[in-house]
Parts: sequence; C-alpha cells; structure tokens
Amino acid sequence: QVQLVESGGGLVQAGGSLRLSCAAVGRTVSDYAMGWFRQAPGREREFVGAISRSGRITGLAVSVKGRFTISRDNAKNTVYLQMNSLNPEDTAVYYCAASTAYSGGPNFEAIYWGQGTQVTVSS
Repeated sequence: QVQLVESGGGLVQAGGSLRLSCAAVGRTVSDYAMGWFRQAPGREREFVGAISRSGRITGLAVSVKGRFTISRDNAKNTVYLQMNSLNPEDTAVYYCAASTAYSGGPNFEAIYWGQGTQVTVSS
C-alpha cells in the first residue's frame, strides 16, 4: 500500500505558473509509474500526463502539451507537474496516481490515488 500526497495547488492568475508535487508515503515512488489527472466541476476526471518508472517515457494530454511538464525525482521520492501558461480552463482538482507500468499515450491504469489538490486560475 502506498499513500500519495499532493501539494502545490492554489490560486493563480491566467498566464501564471504552478508546480504540483506528489510524494509517496509507505513505498518508494520508483516502484511505480506515476500520473496526473484532473477533474473540473461537472466534468469527468481526465488524464493530464504520466511518466514511466525510469522517467524515460512521458506523455501529456493534447490540451496541456507545450505548457505542462511531468518529471520525477526518485531520490526525493517525488513526482512533479510543472504547469505554465495557465488559463481558466485548467481550473480543477488535480490528482496524483500510481500504476504498475506506463508505456506512453493517455492510457494509465491507476491503482492508487492521492486526495487531490485544488488549482484555480483566475482570468
């Protein structure tokens, strides 16, 4: 069992940046492929990005490609989502997730989820 704890959310103006962090408690993050999802009010949870256990494979949703970057620091047991050029459509609760593997694209089968962190982008 692993507990995922997100941090770094908050309120930012359009065009601004935030960096989300996801720390693993109970297991080392290097044991898992890691992903980020988001859910806006009234909408389904959607894939944002993911990274393989080694970090060699990453994938991002089309809506965030070129603005968001996903990375991991296994030594710090943490995964990051750097979000630049934020716009109000990025407002959502962002969730960190863990999986046994990730080979690219939007397919990420999460087995563990974090509690989520709110990101609000004002216009």
